[in-house]
Amino acid sequence: MGDVWTWLAFFFVLVALLIVVLYQLMCLTDLEFDYVNPYDSASRINRVVLPEFIMQGVLCILCLVTGHWFMSLLSVPYLYYNARLYMQRKHLTDVTEIFNLLDWEKKQRLFKLAYIILLICISLFWVIFSALEDDEEAL
Repeated sequence: MGDVWTWLAFFFVLVALLIVVLYQLMCLTDLEFDYVNPYDSASRINRVVLPEFIMQGVLCILCLVTGHWFMSLLSVPYLYYNARLYMQRKHLTDVTEIFNLLDWEKKQRLFKLAYIILLICISLFWVIFSALEDDEEAL
């Protein structure tokens, strides 16, 4: 039963990551259609960037600690990309350059979104598989 709870924790962390990336994408779309000014959009995005990075790091550490090596290996490229952005100080959105980099920023978030959706599908599969496996053991 513990494995089901572990996979559920992974699933909910991934859903939180999905919400954060969707929020960032929504802010960029609002900026593109001129619903919000660049300063507000950049400050909203920058406010959630570090929590996104921390959640991804916690997910990788949880995968390693619980011994789910496959999920950990799948999470490492995303963590590496985030760590590289942070080390190069390119993780925050610049207010003065946001219009010039709007297409790149949106494309970056869309790739993150697709990657997180893939991880969510894998996590959901393992939640169901673990629950069915525990149910068979109970019989």
